[in-house]
Amino acid sequence: MWQCPKCGREFEKVNQSHYCTDQPKTIDEYIAAQPEEIRPFLNQVRDTLRAVLPDAEEIISWRMPTYRKKRIIIHFAGFKNNIGIYPGDDAIAHFADKLTEYKTRKGTLQLPYDKPLPLDLIAEIAKWCYETRHR
Repeated sequence: MWQCPKCGREFEKVNQSHYCTDQPKTIDEYIAAQPEEIRPFLNQVRDTLRAVLPDAEEIISWRMPTYRKKRIIIHFAGFKNNIGIYPGDDAIAHFADKLTEYKTRKGTLQLPYDKPLPLDLIAEIAKWCYETRHR
């Protein structure tokens, strides 16, 4: 077990990513709390989702930036080695042929920081989730 020196919470993983304070209430707060080198990636994903889902509400759900319009459409989150995109199992299955170069599991797409973000693909997935009501 690893204990955070700032907040004292215990985690199984050493240096587990977490919030030492209350969970962020806005996506701005979420991004601001992330390491500086990760913020540009998160902003790119956010800008992409805003463009393709202009009527969706931005919220924090499950401690992640989330887009919803009457229901959850898609989540995203920053981690140490990648950005996680959470469109759900159906979207991962639907786009499987376009996701072969990325790690996927349980409705999640993991995008490493050492490759350019596939922003067009993220937009396509988000739009599909919205239009088909899958997530």
